[in-house]
Amino acid sequence: MAERPQSQVVVVTGGGSGIGRAAARALLARGHRVAVTGRRPEPLTETLEGDGVAAGGAGLTVPMDVSDPASVEAGFAAVEARFGRVDALFNNAGIGASGAVDEVDHDAWQQVVAINLTGSMLCAAAAVRIMKRQDPQGGRIINNGSISAHAPRPASVAYTATKHAITGLTKSIELDGRPFSVRGGQIDIGNAATQMMSGIGDDVGALQPNGSRMVEPTFDVAQVAEAVCWMVELPLSTSVNSLVITAAGMPFVGRG
Repeated sequence: MAERPQSQVVVVTGGGSGIGRAAARALLARGHRVAVTGRRPEPLTETLEGDGVAAGGAGLTVPMDVSDPASVEAGFAAVEARFGRVDALFNNAGIGASGAVDEVDHDAWQQVVAINLTGSMLCAAAAVRIMKRQDPQGGRIINNGSISAHAPRPASVAYTATKHAITGLTKSIELDGRPFSVRGGQIDIGNAATQMMSGIGDDVGALQPNGSRMVEPTFDVAQVAEAVCWMVELPLSTSVNSLVITAAGMPFVGRG
């Protein structure tokens, strides 16, 4: 197996905020070349040009709608044209929609499926096509599965169903990619302190299965970014099929 360049080319979807922004900045700080994607260009620019970030020529903003096949193909073509290859993809873009199985709005369901599941598949497909033809061949797809790939929160059927499906996508990538040194892995994150999770750790608290609300512990999103960097930097002789990283003490292991 040929050795990959020390400075990896990494595509980060959902790179304009939260986990995606933290991962992109951490990767840049470690000397990697990073393409950040998202639907709006302004947050992507902020990811690469914020305080303490020195992306320079190592950073690339790629406005892209992951649910649109043409947009995804154009986005990955732009990355390949700029950097010549794709060594890793962090499939992080995702949205949620509230609603129990008998209440969730149909249009909201369709949008969550389009972005969380179809979007992840489209981006993985585009990345794998590049990874198969580049020299040295191969790369790594890292899917953000979330703790919801294991256990749901109340009234989250759309998000939970797509995140369970991400596990199947990850396994298929790992299996289909074997002949081409393409590795599929998953990181399942619980209660990282981002704007999306702001209600979990404050006075509002998170809705529990018994109908009550409870303030849950959170942890620094920088720790997620470090875990993503570790997965990116592993040699392709190693696969990380599933990595679960959570706030210590959150109600996930056991019965609360």
